[in-house]
Amino acid sequence: MSTNDENSSLIETVSDDPNAPLKAGLRYGSWGLLVLVVVGLLVWWPFKGTPGLWGVLIGAAVGGGFVLTTAVSILVTIRLSPSAMMGALMGSWVVKMLIAIIVTASIRNMDFYDKGALVSMLIGAIVAVLGAELWGVLSTRTTYTNPVTGDEADDSTTDQ
Repeated sequence: MSTNDENSSLIETVSDDPNAPLKAGLRYGSWGLLVLVVVGLLVWWPFKGTPGLWGVLIGAAVGGGFVLTTAVSILVTIRLSPSAMMGALMGSWVVKMLIAIIVTASIRNMDFYDKGALVSMLIGAIVAVLGAELWGVLSTRTTYTNPVTGDEADDSTTDQ
């Protein structure tokens, strides 16, 4: 492959969308959660039966949903003012906390799920989704430029 072919393929991987890292993080995080659920089901369902199945599904939904909701909230509110965006993010955080508390409080004394499967998937989902989102954000290349102020524009056109 020639140098020009290498450069053209490199250019195709660079995105002009400033939201591309967030979108990639959300995509990678979703795939990471899906892989974790499949692995969790392969481990817990044969080992604990139906309670293992429910533990995996509930743990993945609460843990993965908690993390993925943050990325979705940022993408939805990215065009708002900084204060409105912060308000929306804090509001979504409160809603996520309430949902997590309500779910865990309502199933605390029930025995249809395996507690080990739920806890392992809850922790695993948080770690896996955060790691996958981080990988998606860090591996996405975007173009950026620094705006030129009036003084800098004048300096660049003068001969020294």
